[in-house]
Amino acid sequence: MPLNLQVVTAERIIINEDVDTLVAPGSDGELGILPRHAPLLSGLKPGELRYRRGGEENYLAIGGGFIEVLNNKVIVLADSAERSEEIDLERAEAARHTAEQTLANRGQMSIEQLAAAEAALRRAMVRLDIGTRRRGSRTGIPGRDY
Repeated sequence: MPLNLQVVTAERIIINEDVDTLVAPGSDGELGILPRHAPLLSGLKPGELRYRRGGEENYLAIGGGFIEVLNNKVIVLADSAERSEEIDLERAEAARHTAEQTLANRGQMSIEQLAAAEAALRRAMVRLDIGTRRRGSRTGIPGRDY
């Protein structure tokens, strides 16, 4: 019995398909979802959403949001979401660099600015990790190994 997975952002529907399992970055840790899972409503933090369909594992970079599980249907309302093949590695690397430069001036930042810069760095690192995984290398960026 498969799970119906829907991943939706304000701009578009990213996924609407049946999957065997999924793992989502819950606000308090990873959430593993299998068929017949108990009803669940949880916040999501920025991170990797993995799902398996047949023998194939797929990855999404999500920027936080909410997840609802009810009657073998999983709805993810994501602040942002990208399939691995949609991630522009150059743009993700530029975002990582910008966030690191911003954090270098942390002594001059408010708590809110610091939290925003740290969140931007987390999102960039997740996007880089997921985007490079599909290319078969650790980073996919020449000279980078993190």
